[in-house]
Amino acid sequence: MIQTIDLKKGMVFERGGKLLKVLQINHHKPGKGNTLMQMDIQDVRTGSIVHTTMRPSEKVEQVNVDKKNAQYLYDEGNTAVFMDMETYEQYEISDEQLTEEKKYLVENMQVQMDFVGSELVGIELPTTVVLTVEHTEPMIKGATIDGGGKPATMSTGLVVNVPAFIKNGDQIIVNTMDGSYKSRA
Repeated sequence: MIQTIDLKKGMVFERGGKLLKVLQINHHKPGKGNTLMQMDIQDVRTGSIVHTTMRPSEKVEQVNVDKKNAQYLYDEGNTAVFMDMETYEQYEISDEQLTEEKKYLVENMQVQMDFVGSELVGIELPTTVVLTVEHTEPMIKGATIDGGGKPATMSTGLVVNVPAFIKNGDQIIVNTMDGSYKSRA
C-alpha cells in the first residue's frame, strides 16, 4: 500500500479492481481545509481518462510494473506495433491507451514497455525526442529572437511553440514531459 501523496506521474496503482496510471498530479491547498491531490488518471485497460481528487493520506495498492526495452515499428489502423528488443516478439497497443505518447512516436524509436504480470499496460518515452517541423509560418523580417515564438506543427501532429528562426523541415528536440521546445537537433 502507498499513500496518494507518494504517487508520481507514470506510476500504476489498483483501485476498485481497475489498473490506473497517473498521467498528471497536482497538490492543491485550498484556502480552508486540508491539502487535496488532484489527478488525471487513465484506466490502462480501457484507455479512459478521469480527473479525480483524493486526500493525501488515502492509501492505494501500488502495482509492480516490469519494464522491457522495445522499438516502435509502425501504425496499423488504430494500433501501434512495438517489438521487444530481446525476444523480437511484437506487441500491439491501441490508440486509446497511447493518448499523449502517440504525438511523440517516430518509427524505430526506442521506448520501454510496461507490463503488469503478462499484461501490457503502456509505454514510457525517452525524456526528449527529435521531431521534424512539418509546418510553421516563415520568420517575419525585423522580428527579434527573444519574441514569444510561434506555433509549429510536427510530422506527428504535435504542435510546439518554437523560436521565430525555426522553419519548415528543421529537426528540433522536444521535451516529452511537457511538449516544450528544447533546441535544434
